[in-house]
Amino acid sequence: MADATLQFLGAAGTVTGSRYLLEANGRRILVDCGLFQGYKHLRDRNRARFPVPPASIDGVVLTHAHLDHSGYLPALVRNGFRGRIHCTQATRDLCGLLLPDSAHLLEEEAKYAKAKGFSRHADPAPLYTTADANAALRHFQPHGFDQDIGLGEGIAARFIPAGHLLGAAQVHVGVSGTSIHFTGDLGRPNDVLMRPPHPYEGSDILVTESTYGNRQHPRIDQDAELGAAIRRVAGRGGVMVVPAFAIGRAQGVLLQIARLRARGEIPSVPVYLNSPMAIDATDIYLRHRDLHSASEAECRAMQGLATMVHTAEESKALNRGHGPMIILSASGMLTGGRVLHHLEAFGGDPRNAIVLSGFQAGGTRGAALLAGASTVRLFGREIRIDAEIVALQSFSGHADGDELMRWMSGAPRPPRMTFVTHGEPDAADALRARIKRELGWRVRAPEQLDRVSLAAPD
Repeated sequence: MADATLQFLGAAGTVTGSRYLLEANGRRILVDCGLFQGYKHLRDRNRARFPVPPASIDGVVLTHAHLDHSGYLPALVRNGFRGRIHCTQATRDLCGLLLPDSAHLLEEEAKYAKAKGFSRHADPAPLYTTADANAALRHFQPHGFDQDIGLGEGIAARFIPAGHLLGAAQVHVGVSGTSIHFTGDLGRPNDVLMRPPHPYEGSDILVTESTYGNRQHPRIDQDAELGAAIRRVAGRGGVMVVPAFAIGRAQGVLLQIARLRARGEIPSVPVYLNSPMAIDATDIYLRHRDLHSASEAECRAMQGLATMVHTAEESKALNRGHGPMIILSASGMLTGGRVLHHLEAFGGDPRNAIVLSGFQAGGTRGAALLAGASTVRLFGREIRIDAEIVALQSFSGHADGDELMRWMSGAPRPPRMTFVTHGEPDAADALRARIKRELGWRVRAPEQLDRVSLAAPD
């Protein structure tokens, strides 16, 4: 155990790029392999040389499918990783959508940048290709929850339900008698779609997320919040553009709209789901009904509510339309995808609304709009935004500060050390301070590339 270490290769000082390297008993295990998103200096890390040779990594353990946890895997495999990628079955199914879609968007953005000449590179290349994504998927090995997964001599992992997203897991790792618990992204106790995370049963070392570590979600009724926004925008004949994460958030919003319409609480305006990945993800939610709280009837209603927009031509046709209508489209932080063209088409009209339904990482267009920006940069030029910006407060899939503290306080004993990660600096430090003050635990927020000994993790 003297040589066992944990290194923070991402999600330290930022809410993206989740990557934790565990080195023990001659093995290298990577927990999560996510993309850095948001500010340019963070995105540039995706292009940098990986801190250790990918070929030297023996296995990856994946908490869930979101790209800030899984999105670098195609590059890792292309650059030499040859081990297994351990995950739950639902995570494998969702990554089967997310990774090729991410690659396709990267390829399209590179082509568009070259065609329009707004890249500083003469021949811009994507971070990875669709072929890279498909190659990565061949390394996936799914497992059930609460099963021991052997990762090498004296090393085993176990997936524990985390809420948050279909298939999302906390990861409990045992290393020669020392236990390390990774929250992954921890869900909420009263999520509209996902079941609550399983309780924390204790560990020697805890690595916790802190996305909303400095905030408390307002106790707002989701139906009332979303219903009021729909009625307001539809009443003035506007278009409601909902940038929504294709997996998880899109299904939650569709479920709420279906419930509101069934009760007659909103007008029956056309709803469009303009994300092939979100369409396919909704089918996966139907197949894994044991992992969420929506009934089969609600899943069918959610699936039948919207007109599914499959092709680019159908997407472009929406931009020539008019309200009232609701368009759900990825990505949730306005970082890419078809939703950018809807933002360009409808963002300049004050009758319309851009509805932000989830966390907006610093440096993204969503964060800029949330902060009151009147313009955003799209396709190499500034676009004026006069549409109403609606920030839904009740749809977050992450536990807030109070919920994280309640989850931790259920531990039968304090961990020897707690590391606060996966949060912007203010959020991580606020949660760190609360853990120290209220629980009396040893805790710190690590910095990028920090390495700690598992024997003395201070």
